[in-house]
Amino acid sequence: MSRTAARALVDTLRLNGVDTIFCVPGESYLAVLDALHDVPEIKVVVCRQEGGAAYMADAYAKATGKPGICFVTRGPGITNASVGIHVAQQDSSPVIVFMGQVGRDMFEREAFQEVDVRKVFASMTKWAAQIDDADRVPELMSHAFHTATSGRPGPVVLALPEDMLVEPTDAPDVRPFTPVETGIGAGALARLRGLLAEAKRPLLMLGGGGWSAQARADTQAFAEAWEVPLTVSFRCQDYVDNDHGHYAGDVGIGPNPKLAERVKTTDLLVVLGARLGEMTTSGYTLLSVPVPAQRLVHIHAGAEELGKVYQPELAINAGSAAVAAALRGLAPAGDLAARRDWVRAARADYEAWQQPVVSPGPVQMSEIVRWLVGRLPGDAMICNGAGNYATWFHRFYRYRGWRTQLAPTNGSMGYGVPAGVAAKLQHPERVVIAAAGDGCFLMNGQELATAVQYDAAVVFLVIDNGMYGTIRMHQEREYPARISGTDLKNPNFAQLAEAYGAHAETVLRTEEFAPAFERAVAAGKPALIWIKLDPEAITPRLSMSQIRAAAQQAKG
Repeated sequence: MSRTAARALVDTLRLNGVDTIFCVPGESYLAVLDALHDVPEIKVVVCRQEGGAAYMADAYAKATGKPGICFVTRGPGITNASVGIHVAQQDSSPVIVFMGQVGRDMFEREAFQEVDVRKVFASMTKWAAQIDDADRVPELMSHAFHTATSGRPGPVVLALPEDMLVEPTDAPDVRPFTPVETGIGAGALARLRGLLAEAKRPLLMLGGGGWSAQARADTQAFAEAWEVPLTVSFRCQDYVDNDHGHYAGDVGIGPNPKLAERVKTTDLLVVLGARLGEMTTSGYTLLSVPVPAQRLVHIHAGAEELGKVYQPELAINAGSAAVAAALRGLAPAGDLAARRDWVRAARADYEAWQQPVVSPGPVQMSEIVRWLVGRLPGDAMICNGAGNYATWFHRFYRYRGWRTQLAPTNGSMGYGVPAGVAAKLQHPERVVIAAAGDGCFLMNGQELATAVQYDAAVVFLVIDNGMYGTIRMHQEREYPARISGTDLKNPNFAQLAEAYGAHAETVLRTEEFAPAFERAVAAGKPALIWIKLDPEAITPRLSMSQIRAAAQQAKG
């Protein structure tokens, strides 16, 4: 069967179950776009900037568990997409980014938009390669899918020289990929069971990639049987039903102080799937380096992660889903009655932490988020990027359904808008909210045009305080009252949304939000709610003035 390399590539995508591609078109891979014309079962979502396309691919991977596919052109295209590639790396998302490349006869000449993908992306991908031979397209495509999905999931970048794409090939198709997941051995499981049976105050922390709805259910069943509180790492709050009685909250930026203290004082910390990085450990303060005071069991799909910072008492190189299934099958042991009190106290701390707080100004974000908890169905999806506005959702929202939180653990701004578009295209029947600060929104707000183009009825929340709030907060802590480089002059976001063809609302007071939200949902098309937030309301705990005053006092 003779066909072009581009057609062989598209056929391989189809055989591997790809149903959606996110892209910004480029002349370097026109042959692929032409081949896609004959494969209508693959939806091509045309984005407005490669960073938005890569974010959408990452959000798709999070929402579905399948590889997110992105196509970009050479040079500026792939470098724009690098922001999403970095997200996929730190979030352990299976993402494959295909990059159009200059012709093979032009390599090493610094041709127009030439980029050596191997050198540029070697440090932020699981594999960065180039297909130079048309006959190897099915082989290397299979390699890409297996690499992105096996072990610790992550991003792959494949460069496609434009002259290679139009060459004929007789290479046969390959079988669809099958992810490789390591399981837990009997010896390690027995030792883990022994540690759990001995513990009086155990704590289980979940995170990382390779999870599923079944793995979540297995872990919750284990926690119930063994009386173990469940916590999650940064922006993995939907790994546990937040209404579950064993859920104790998230360990991320600014965690509940009482939960942080529990992490420090537990006699057995079992970390399943999460990396023990800066965000998960509150700047490496919750556990001492390199040997923690707590007994530590670290279970991770990537062997290179085990012992990277902390030396665990028991290290297990295994996938989260396999371990969750094994844990569910363990017969409970130990002092369950004592642990039951430990669980109840942890849950009570979480419930108290969720109570609304009073912040400066006429808009109370904690009340708005708590209203959304009561209004939205359990499968509603909340997407956000980075910024202090996200703190209100982390602390006061309850993520009940599986994969209802799509947010970057690497703290990348501009993620929420494209993630919301990808989520709504995948789940048009569900309510999807994309939250963004004013700075965060304008980093990828142009994807509002993509939402309108594809009738993705996302409700976008723009929480506007006229500055890069997180940076201002740190600025006030380190250099109080010396404002530099953090003020923003913003457009009228409601008028901007209307110009794109979206429904628009403006909220100046808390009580205006609920009716504005109902109108936004009823509009049946993309809708933006512009929320004007007092700049003083910088965190749920402290105002900007309080942060400044404390810093000035500390500096004398």
